[in-house]
Amino acid sequence: MGLIIAYIIIGIYSTALLLIFFYSLAQLNLLVNYLGNKKINEVAPKYNLLDAKEIPFVTIQLPIYNEEYVVERLLENISKMEYPKSKLEIQVLDDSTDKLSVEETAGRIKALQETGLDIQHIRRENRSGYKAGALKEGLKIAKGDFIAIFDADFLPDYDWLKKTVIYFKDQEIGVVQTRWGHINRDYSTLTKIQAFALDAHFTLEQVGRNSKGHFINFNGTAGIWRKECILDAGNWEGDTLTEDLDLSYRAQLKNWKFKYLEDVETPAELPVVISAARSQQFRWNKGGAENFKKTVWNVIAAKNISLKTKFHGVLHLLNSSMFLFVFIVAILSIPMLYIKNMYGHLGWIFEVTSFFILSTVILFICYWFTYKSIQGSSFDKFVDYIKLFFTFFSVALGFSLHNTVAVLEGHMGKRSEFVRTPKFNINNLTDSWKGNKYLVKKISPNMILEFGLMIYFLFGMYSAIPLNDFGLFPFHFMLFLGFGFVALKSLSAKA
Repeated sequence: MGLIIAYIIIGIYSTALLLIFFYSLAQLNLLVNYLGNKKINEVAPKYNLLDAKEIPFVTIQLPIYNEEYVVERLLENISKMEYPKSKLEIQVLDDSTDKLSVEETAGRIKALQETGLDIQHIRRENRSGYKAGALKEGLKIAKGDFIAIFDADFLPDYDWLKKTVIYFKDQEIGVVQTRWGHINRDYSTLTKIQAFALDAHFTLEQVGRNSKGHFINFNGTAGIWRKECILDAGNWEGDTLTEDLDLSYRAQLKNWKFKYLEDVETPAELPVVISAARSQQFRWNKGGAENFKKTVWNVIAAKNISLKTKFHGVLHLLNSSMFLFVFIVAILSIPMLYIKNMYGHLGWIFEVTSFFILSTVILFICYWFTYKSIQGSSFDKFVDYIKLFFTFFSVALGFSLHNTVAVLEGHMGKRSEFVRTPKFNINNLTDSWKGNKYLVKKISPNMILEFGLMIYFLFGMYSAIPLNDFGLFPFHFMLFLGFGFVALKSLSAKA
């Protein structure tokens, strides 16, 4: 019986490792695409904005929900957008339930209206469909042929529209997406690792896919849609927590092209407290799993896309599920240590599975190229990168339980409320998040399990000593640090 259980554990462990390895190979392919795209000087048709006849009408949508701390900054920034007023309208899609926030927003909008700006304050009776519902409601009365969308913490440059809307001269383009920047990147360890992960997505993944015509996603904000594309793809739907990924895939399955602009950076604020990062991570990862369930068979069955695009599309939809596979590998790594010690004749299996350390090496290489494209490539920067990579890796492991729960809920079809990420108006190191009234006050039930896992992997580190096998010690050490960081930060965030 013991040997049968051992074989089952080995089988599950090896399968999870294999899936992670396939993911790393896909990332390596995206790196090749990314580096190849750097050498291409692309010529694309563009609107001539010096010709009044070519200037398209644009609607800017600002979906907000209880944004007391950032709405003034948002409206001031958007009101300075350099674009002909006769060709621009702004919709503030306000689903707020905070009376003070609603009143303050209404007052600021009225003041902007008096300057001649075409700006509307759109309120709904309920939050049906959450953000997707708000965008859909605004679209019904939008005057623009193109719809730019910004979340409340985004601060686009004043010439942002001039840099983006011009690419819609190509009638096949349905979306233009820009790269996110981070105004508070260096605020804390938490913001540094979030920026690190997002930078990899907005360089390696978005460019790597887009440069070869593979499917990418509109990132929910800092992008602009052709209204015709939204309607042709079936409009916004609120049946997943990532309505942006959902509509993106439906649009590309209908042959709309997406244009990604790595060189256009749109600054935004990163969550500075772990409860906010938790809610954001949960929504993104659960939404990714929901979209895999909703869309993957449509991608596989599509007759209008190549096999390679299908491969990358399926892995893209499976992105969040990697946390599940990582968590499986982590949990089973300690039993595997004891199986290796008890059943000497199975030693060859461990030699084979050790090959999968290559997955980490591949990711290390991929992330270095994306890091240096933004931060630089000096020796000091490389040293900083090494420290940041292993910090990121450890904390990502620490989030694996939380994100695995999200992924499993998504795959099982469990519905949950769209929990928006609270904003803080954090611009520099001296600003404080404490006192933010939108913060979640209760402690996540996962935190208790995360403390337990911290002890579990401390036991894994100890086990290396009597077994005289230190091969998994670095992995268990990073798991110990990661779960400890997430659990302790979750506790201290209640202060």
